[in-house]
This record gives sequence, structure tokens and C-alpha cells, in this order.
Amino acid sequence: MTQRSLKEGLDRAQRGVAVAGPGRPGRPRERRQAGPSGRTLLAFATPAIVLLLLINLYPLIYAALQSVRSGTLIDTGDFVGLTNYGNVLSDPRFWDSAVFTVVFVLVGVFGSWAIGLGLALLLRSHIPGGVLFKVLLLLPWVVPVVVSATAWNWLVATPQSPIPVIASAIGLGNVNFLADPTLAQITVCVFKVWISFPFMMMMMSAALASVDKNVYEAAKMDGASRWRELTQITLPLISKTTYVSWVLMTIFCVNDFPTIYLLTGGGPVDATSTLVVLAYRTVFQEFDTGTGVSIAFLMTAVLIVVSVVLYRRIRKVNVA
Repeated sequence: MTQRSLKEGLDRAQRGVAVAGPGRPGRPRERRQAGPSGRTLLAFATPAIVLLLLINLYPLIYAALQSVRSGTLIDTGDFVGLTNYGNVLSDPRFWDSAVFTVVFVLVGVFGSWAIGLGLALLLRSHIPGGVLFKVLLLLPWVVPVVVSATAWNWLVATPQSPIPVIASAIGLGNVNFLADPTLAQITVCVFKVWISFPFMMMMMSAALASVDKNVYEAAKMDGASRWRELTQITLPLISKTTYVSWVLMTIFCVNDFPTIYLLTGGGPVDATSTLVVLAYRTVFQEFDTGTGVSIAFLMTAVLIVVSVVLYRRIRKVNVA
């Protein structure tokens, strides 16, 4: 085959036309039949769209109206405009909860991601009993959070619990994990990482499974170290999945009410109170619906900003 005919064959292949022999034109692809029209698809989707709007849009509008009123769970109250938002932003409890929420999210997202990535890399190396090992690692995520919180309370809640007894035996004194504000914050953050790393492990395992092993073989031939393989090959190739997992875990952490409430109830002295816990207390314990819903809307606004920033990072990722 001459160079010219080879070039023509490649051009035909790129256009989706079969390569023909000498003097015979290639057979063009058969034209696909037109699918359903846009109006037909819209007609089928309309009932689902209407149902979603009724389920999601109506409560959102009703909550927005509550946030500008001085009402309770029983009475909608009078219209007060943006007064509730001003009261929230001037409340020291809000800023204390916001600071701990940021800490809780950062530890929850990056702590669970680091452990999940490490375990995903370990399971990728085909260790003996890897399938059973993976199933056992999924238990913190599969087990209901009520069961996990009860188990952790049994481990650390009282001076007679196993971990405080061990801490006292090794000379650390009487350690009250849930009574000391700083230790309670550390315990809550560690508990969040504990129940979240299996999700990150599954996300990273799926991303690593899509990476071509030939890339690593070529890197080894070039003398790349394990650290360079991780930082210059693995992390860039799984960056899209990483950003998606960060977005999801950020949303999970900000909206995580049961993890904290079941373990500490937001205490001691509001040390572990995140914004979602503060909103719950304001609405259902202090019966101040307008202020509580205002806190929830401020949370939503921050989540939208964070999600948009990470989503733009996802769109900029271009792996060759």
C-alpha cells in the first residue's frame, strides 16, 4: 500500500467510513433513524418535573417566607424583613458554630479522603484476602449511625469506659473525652472520619480502576519513584473523581446532624455545635423558627459557593 493510499485510509477511518480497496469507494455509514422529538420527551418528563417541584420547591418557598417572619412552629408571626438574618450574623453563637463547622468539614473531608485513598492504593496491590478486607472496611459506613454512635459512647463517654480506663492506666490521668470541650471536638471529628472513610475508599478505588497500568510501567522504566508516581501520575489522573468526592463529602459534613447530636448533643457548652445543630436547637428547642431557618439559608448559600468553586475546578481538569 502506498503512502497516499494509507493516508486516505486513515482519513476515511477518522470520518467513520470503511477503508475500501483500490479503485472501490468505501461504503458510507447507514444513517440513523431520528429518535423521539424534544416535545415527546418533554411530555414524558413533565409529570416527574411537576412532582419534583411540588416536593422540593414548595417547602423551599415556605421556608424562605418563614425566614423573614418572627414566627414559631405554631404561628407564622409578623413580617420582619431581614431582621432575622441580622440577628443571626450578630450572634456570637453563630460564629462559634461556624468556626467549628469549618473545622469539622475540613477534618471530615480531607481526613476521610487521605485514609480512603491510602486504603484504596493498598487494596489495589492485591493483598491476600483483599475482598474480605474491603468488606470489613465498609462496615463503619454500612452500620447505622445510631449503632456507631452508641458504640463510641460506650468507648469514651464515662470515666469507666474502656478508652478512659486505658488512658488512666498509661499515666494520662482522668481523661473525659466528652466532658472536655477540646477533647469532645477531637472525638467528634475522629468519629466523622471513622464513618466517612469507606465512602472515600470506594470513590478512590473506582477512580484508580480506570487508570491504565501501562502508565505506571512506563514510569518505572523511566526510573520514577513511588512518590513521583503518586504525585505526578495517580493524583492528576484521579483528580476529577477527587473533586467530586470533596463536593459530596463537604455537603455531607455541613448537613451532618445525627453524627454530632447522637454523640455529644452539641455539648459540652456548645463546643461541638455545628450550624445544623444550632439551627435545630433554635427551631425545635427555642421555638424561634425565623432565626433557625435563617441559619439554614446562610448554610445553603455557603454550600452553593463552595460547590461552584469545586465544580469549576472539575471543569478545568483536562487529563490527556
